[in-house]
Amino acid sequence: MRVLFAGTPGIAVPSLRETARAHEVCAVLTTRDRPAGRGRAAEASEVKRAALALGLRVLEVDRLDAAIRGTVRDLAPELLVVVAFGRIFRQSFLELFPRGGVNVHPSLLPRHRGPSPIASAILGGDPETGVTVQRIALEVDAGDVFAQRRVVLDGTETTGSLTSVLADVGADLLAGVLESIEAGTAAATPQAGEVTRCRLTAKEDGTVDWREAAAVIERKVRAYDPWPRASTTWEGQPLLLLQTRLPAGTVVPVPGASPGTVLGPSRDGLAVQAGDGLVAITRLQLAFGRPMDWRAFVNGHPGIDGARLGGSA
Repeated sequence: MRVLFAGTPGIAVPSLRETARAHEVCAVLTTRDRPAGRGRAAEASEVKRAALALGLRVLEVDRLDAAIRGTVRDLAPELLVVVAFGRIFRQSFLELFPRGGVNVHPSLLPRHRGPSPIASAILGGDPETGVTVQRIALEVDAGDVFAQRRVVLDGTETTGSLTSVLADVGADLLAGVLESIEAGTAAATPQAGEVTRCRLTAKEDGTVDWREAAAVIERKVRAYDPWPRASTTWEGQPLLLLQTRLPAGTVVPVPGASPGTVLGPSRDGLAVQAGDGLVAITRLQLAFGRPMDWRAFVNGHPGIDGARLGGSA
């Protein structure tokens, strides 16, 4: 089939490669280069870099206006394939594709419709997640389902590690769906189950409220890895919580200890009082410092023992 592929971040790259392997990708639609890093130099999307490496034509856009619709019309694609493109497609754009469009979404739709399904699955303590290949509809993530594949979660996943897993699962699932569409045997069924929605992750979402339950804080650390990172403050400085764990066994709040109080070294890590128990920090980083194991951090910053994180020392 002749396909227009649309995507931007790394999760879309395996699907792009798989689509290009089996079909004719007439062009790849992605966002324009964005300033990144301390130097704020323009940086290409991961999909753009992968497309150029494959020798594919790249269309960089900020919006899907009449000009880009004209370009796509001239390319005469049969099918639109979308993986994490980050734009809403209007009817005037979808009408350019005789076979319609398919979208690879990293959740078990209708759970976690929206732009942050992987982090939301971790934040929600979901026992499983997965990938859905759906027909693109005018309502976001509400299209009929071509295929789903479940992935069991063990409670150690970060958004970064789970994204890598689901990227490969999605590419494999997409390959089968595209094969069935080309053969004319594809069948899609309406989504079934409770609809839940997630929003775009913001930088401030990573700020830890030590009054929350320990399990909530631990999930937040994993959900916001690699971005925006879970963080707190110590002596007025930002402190990144890179890795945490819940102490083994039943742990109850320490009498008289306010949430955020550093209770000191433990067998599980640097123990901090949360709303209903303890969180053990195992890896952390001061702003403009380097990531450190908790033992090395305490050796270099002994004043943290007994301090109050997220508030006055």
